[in-house]
Amino acid sequence: MDSMEPVVAVVEDDQEIRAILAEGLRKEGFDVTAAATGAAFLERLEQIHADALVIDIGLPDADGRDLCQALRAAGNTTPVLFLTALDALPDRLAGLRAGGDDYLAKPFALAEVAERLRALLRRSGGDGRPLETVGLRLDPARHAVSAGAASVSLTPTEFRLLATLLATPGAVVRRRALKQAGWPHGAIVHDNMLDAFLARLRRKLRQLPEPPTLTTQLGVGYKIEP
Repeated sequence: MDSMEPVVAVVEDDQEIRAILAEGLRKEGFDVTAAATGAAFLERLEQIHADALVIDIGLPDADGRDLCQALRAAGNTTPVLFLTALDALPDRLAGLRAGGDDYLAKPFALAEVAERLRALLRRSGGDGRPLETVGLRLDPARHAVSAGAASVSLTPTEFRLLATLLATPGAVVRRRALKQAGWPHGAIVHDNMLDAFLARLRRKLRQLPEPPTLTTQLGVGYKIEP
């Protein structure tokens, strides 16, 4: 796109809300591209440079928080504004822990969406790109990870754990951070449960060609590296 206006990518499955957002944000001075599903949204992001993202959490093919987490794992720092009907504290915390920058509950005022986006753009210096890191490609719409032509399906919890590890490849991610990323706020997760999930994730990664190494740092956490 050649427009000098800020480019905002919107993913919202409700056709009416999506149309209102697209038309309203254009009137507010944004260049808007919109999608109805997580898969279509990711395809769109590969074709454009978006300055900000508006993501509905309740999508038909993916949890918007998983989309965001996958983007962050790949080094995409484009600011994210979540839109959702879920406004309880655990839901807001889950969105922020997934890498979201702001959170707006439905119903919302379009003027507030525009102002929050402008605030995010003022603070942002990031640019986003593909969902690929250390040779792995994350697919949040299918909850899968692939390398080359090979692909392995993951449970939602495994996906969130892997995305958290991939956000800082080579660095140790502490157990507490992994528990917060993998399970809902307030869930009781013992160390042996976390270890079991990471062991299963390690076995799945070994099914891929030239898999990265997932290692345990005793008493601290886990790290993943090429």
